[in-house]
Amino acid sequence: QVQLVESGGGLVQAGKSLTLSCAASGGKISVRTTGWFRQAPGKEREFAAAITWIGPNTYYANSTKGRFTISRDNAKNTVYLQMSSLKPEDTAVYYCAATRTTATSRRPDDSEYAYWGQGTQVTVSS
Repeated sequence: QVQLVESGGGLVQAGKSLTLSCAASGGKISVRTTGWFRQAPGKEREFAAAITWIGPNTYYANSTKGRFTISRDNAKNTVYLQMSSLKPEDTAVYYCAATRTTATSRRPDDSEYAYWGQGTQVTVSS
């Protein structure tokens, strides 16, 4: 069973940057796809970014492409989401998620994520 713990959320002004961390235990982050999702108040959860085992390849939502960067430190078993040029509409609870061990370079369907963290709040003020 993989456990995921997010950290790094907080209150930040628009235009600034913030980096989220997702520390994994109970399994290697390097042999699965890890993704970041977010859920704003009153909205459905949406995909933000993912990094795959093979490649690794990275994938981004149109709303985060060019501003967010997902990366992985295998030695620390941690995945990061660097967020820059933040906008008030980026305000959400950010969740880290991971698939089961899957040797793939494709972006998984959202339903393939088996493990989820508890989330960390990011608030961007205007």
